[in-house]
Amino acid sequence: MAFDQRNLQVFANFCGAAADAMAYTLMRTAHSAFVKETEDFSCQILTPEGLTFASPHRFGAPWYSGIDYGGLLATIETYEDGDVCITNDPAAGHVSTHTPDVHIWKPVFHEGRLVCFVVGHIHNTDVGGAVPASLSRSLTEIVQEGLRLPPVKVVEKGVVNDYILSLIRTNVRSPDQNIGDLSAQLASVAVGERKVLEIVRRFGYDAFMEGMRQLLDYAEAQSRAVISGIPDGTYAFADYADEDSVGGRPCRIKITLTIAGDEAVLDYTGSDPQLGSSLNMPTGGRERHALAMVGFTYVLYTLSPGIMLNSGTLRPARAVLPEGTVVNAGPTAAVGMRSLTCALTQIVTIGAFGLALPDRLPASSPGGNSIMNLKTTARNGRPIMASIGPVGGGGGGSPFADGSDAAGGITGFLRNTPLEISEAEVPIRFTRYGLACDSGGPGRHRGGLSAMMEFVVSTPETVVTARNRNRSLMPAWGMRGGRAGALSRFTRNPGTAQAVELANIDLVRCDPGDVVRVVAPGAGGWGDPFERPVDAVVADVRRGAVSEARAATDYGVAIVGGCLDAAATAALRAAPRPAAEHFGFGAERIAYEKVWTPERYDELTAFLAAMPLGWRFFLKHRIFEAVERQAGAEAGSLQPIFEELRARFAL
Repeated sequence: MAFDQRNLQVFANFCGAAADAMAYTLMRTAHSAFVKETEDFSCQILTPEGLTFASPHRFGAPWYSGIDYGGLLATIETYEDGDVCITNDPAAGHVSTHTPDVHIWKPVFHEGRLVCFVVGHIHNTDVGGAVPASLSRSLTEIVQEGLRLPPVKVVEKGVVNDYILSLIRTNVRSPDQNIGDLSAQLASVAVGERKVLEIVRRFGYDAFMEGMRQLLDYAEAQSRAVISGIPDGTYAFADYADEDSVGGRPCRIKITLTIAGDEAVLDYTGSDPQLGSSLNMPTGGRERHALAMVGFTYVLYTLSPGIMLNSGTLRPARAVLPEGTVVNAGPTAAVGMRSLTCALTQIVTIGAFGLALPDRLPASSPGGNSIMNLKTTARNGRPIMASIGPVGGGGGGSPFADGSDAAGGITGFLRNTPLEISEAEVPIRFTRYGLACDSGGPGRHRGGLSAMMEFVVSTPETVVTARNRNRSLMPAWGMRGGRAGALSRFTRNPGTAQAVELANIDLVRCDPGDVVRVVAPGAGGWGDPFERPVDAVVADVRRGAVSEARAATDYGVAIVGGCLDAAATAALRAAPRPAAEHFGFGAERIAYEKVWTPERYDELTAFLAAMPLGWRFFLKHRIFEAVERQAGAEAGSLQPIFEELRARFAL
């Protein structure tokens, strides 16, 4: 039975409501704040082959709306009614993308026939390993990143495998929290199974099986229609993570976008090699891997907010992910901080599409959210391992509006944890929490302000982890004359003689009385800031978003003591200014690219791609050192350096 257009939408609504019910159950029954408050989880309903055809509309992380579980489903030989499987191994089907992401999947049978799978993942606050919260830029191989469960049945024919539960309990820092979250996942897929069977009974088995495939086809048709409206051509863009390792060099992510008719290719050739840190992405080179395609999904949804999101959305596009690079790392590589790199893949995708459609897409959101976690001990001796939430930048300014403050853009789905909940769960006291003045990139439409959090530690041997620290060296870019957002900051004991600027350090040991302050990076602005309405600038100053000094220098608006000086404003705005750039990269990136021009970096990555995998990261750093010894010289070819290294190491 084929659905007509009206009834297909009705069917889609039923399936979406089932996924929402799964997500709501998970959120309401989870134990950890990172799941029940921040909502770092996902739920999907899959075809028997593993393609997603329904996801929640209102809850959780949107990264996985097109995820393909096919490779993972194939790791289990047979499925029976009542089974639930589990894994968090990134090498298993390349579905779980770092060890804290625990995925479970449950087959749904109707009258003995497999109908679909109901699945989901959560980000566990900790899964053991070398550091609290399991993730740090400093880790260099996946065995340091905590417990890995190969694909296995945690429930078999309705009976829980207690050995798996004991294995989890033995290897994590907060076992009750992890088992509580797993119980919430099991409840979620049980609800999903029940809801799916209700839909099957309502529409019939044959209609359900046909309907899921029609949903994929419909999403594909919508996706092709959107791509067809984009000018054909090739558009290259790149951006950087501040450091490829602790105290390391910048890490480039490059994309070359090709639009041809109703199809798109996202080629990541020219990105950094596999790194000796945990920024690597475990995509397995799969051309529609969820991590590589999130930015593409975001762009389509921005251009057509009514589009249906499922695996069919991704059919007209494919990603090229060269093996042995940071976007397609090997199975032993550390991958815990892949979310930082994935954020950059989203940012460069939006940047490339911004070249094709400059008046329809926003400036950069920073993608450098600090995910704050604490490990400590309560006065009664109880160990504590908890997330206190993300500290993020806002959304980039768009052609139509200012960016949202503190949350928005590519990580807008991460919700903050109320301070009252964090203080009830963790022995800390918050002293400041709000928006950072002057952090949003200037523009006709201002970039979103960043969040700022400050707290006092009250117990000894407290370890603070700040996952995904970034944008302390290179800011989020502005667009169409808009300027870059502010850099991030991370400080222990600010304003004292003991103050330490931590930059991108993500693991800090603290004593009682220590103060920790983190200020997220701001988002880029869109359009010429001198074209921002004067009244809007005055309002920004009065509410503390922009200082009087920056109102004058960035916007050409003179405000003294809260009052507008109209004559001085007119003079400021009439003064000659440099021509606006398409992208406002900020002084830091501009200075960096005078040495590491795009052409020179292409030369670097091409050389490294031809080297043995185990040598690439090492050689990259030797080449950077050689270039630094040539400080002040013209940015010429790197070939003499390559030849010297080949000779020295017999390569």
